[in-house]
Order: sequence, then C-alpha cells, then structure tokens
Amino acid sequence: MPEGHTIHRAARLQNTKFRGAVIQSSSPQGRFADGAARVNGVELRRIHANGKHLFYDFVSGDVVHIHLGLFGKFRLEALPAAEPSPNCRWLMWTETHRLHLAGPTTCEVIGPEQMQTIRDRLGPDPLLKHRDDPVDKLAGRLARRSAPIGAAIMDQKVIAGIGNVYRSELLFLIGLDPFTPARNVPRSHLSALWAEAVRQLTRGEKSGRIVTTEPVDVGRTRRSDIKAGERTYCYKRMGQPCRRCGEPIRRANIDGRNVWWCPTDQK
Repeated sequence: MPEGHTIHRAARLQNTKFRGAVIQSSSPQGRFADGAARVNGVELRRIHANGKHLFYDFVSGDVVHIHLGLFGKFRLEALPAAEPSPNCRWLMWTETHRLHLAGPTTCEVIGPEQMQTIRDRLGPDPLLKHRDDPVDKLAGRLARRSAPIGAAIMDQKVIAGIGNVYRSELLFLIGLDPFTPARNVPRSHLSALWAEAVRQLTRGEKSGRIVTTEPVDVGRTRRSDIKAGERTYCYKRMGQPCRRCGEPIRRANIDGRNVWWCPTDQK
C-alpha cells in the first residue's frame, strides 16, 4: 500500500495538470459511472492529501475521495494516449493530460462535511502544517494503548500516512524497540518520532522514493549515490548486519505484518 509521501506527491503533481481546469470525466469500468458523470464538465478547484487519502475538490461542492488501498494505481499521462484499460475506475482529462485510476479501495463522491469527518478521524500528518502541537495529539492517542509502539503507529488514527517501510525505519532512526508498549514511550521519543517522520516523509515526497539511510552508513559520499539495495536500515534486511553496529537485523510479526529492527541500536 502506498505510504503518505506517495499520496502527497500524487496530489502535488496532479495539481500541476488539473487544478483550476474544467475537466472531463468517465468510468470505463462502469463502477464509478454516476460519480464520474456528476463531476464531468466541472471545474476542479484543487487536489489535496491527508495521510493515505486523496480529495478532489470541485467548485460544485462535490469531492471525489480516493484511497488506493493495496492495489490502486494512478497513471498521469500526456495526450494523446492509448485507450484506457478495461479496469479503469475513473478517467479524468483535459485537452492536454489525463489521469487514469485503477483498482482503488475507495472511489466515491462525498460532500465537504464527509471529507472533514474523514480528516478528523486521522492522526496528525507529517506532511501537513498543524495549528496545535502534533506531538500533543500523538501522545494523547497513545496514552492508554498497551499495544507495541510498532503496531500503534500503523494505526492511521495515531499518525496519518505511516506504512510498513517507514514504521521500521523511523523506529530504528530514533533508537526505539518496536515492542515497547505505546503508553510507555517517553515524550522525548515521541518528539523525536514526529521530527523524524516529518524529515523522512518530506524527503520521500520530493524524490518519489523511500531512502532513509545516510551516505556515510552505506559507504557513499552523496545521497544521490545510494543504490537501491542500500536505501533502508532495517526494512526487509533480516539477518543482515546493522549498517551502524553490525548486529544481525531481526524480524518478527507484530500486528499481522512483519517489523524489522536492530536489537542493539533499538532499546
């Protein structure tokens, strides 16, 4: 499932092609035919993301809500382009570009109130600005949780946009054992977690990929020199030496999904 940096990047790139345009809209697959017809010929005010959710805000007041889930994919294409695939849920286009969406978990037309309800359920998003201290909100949502922190931060009501890769990498970077009960995590570690989430997801949004390692830890001089197999500290590296201490990386099931960590650097 795409993590939050991918969704925010999609919103930013799609805005460059569709924001402020009167768009054409259809559903070749047919499952979104009524929704597509509803926004056909309507000006798109803007596209914005929150966590793993995308919102297409039209001047009519309608909002198309997208959640890609495990299998959803976008294609942003210049026109002319090949015929859309039969499984295209939503096709949106102008005279110069089109957006091809297939396989999303959610593709629906909602109103502003429903959009706000979805946003209110989410935890703080590291890629958004917050009026109140996001660490306070994070601490409040973890205060009574006995579940391991490695499981808790995958809950989108705790932090919006964190997925399995960032989960393992962020906990490594702040030196926190993923099996620490969430309610026992000190405020200092929560502040570090938030700061690292902001730093890493901002990098990921700009580059379009997850690269959490520092060049010095993988024998490189510049970040641009880091190769594909060197981009993470723990994720999918079970049994391989920690890039900092040499201890073998461990893997375990924590919430129905695997988590990876260094038993020496994460206490």
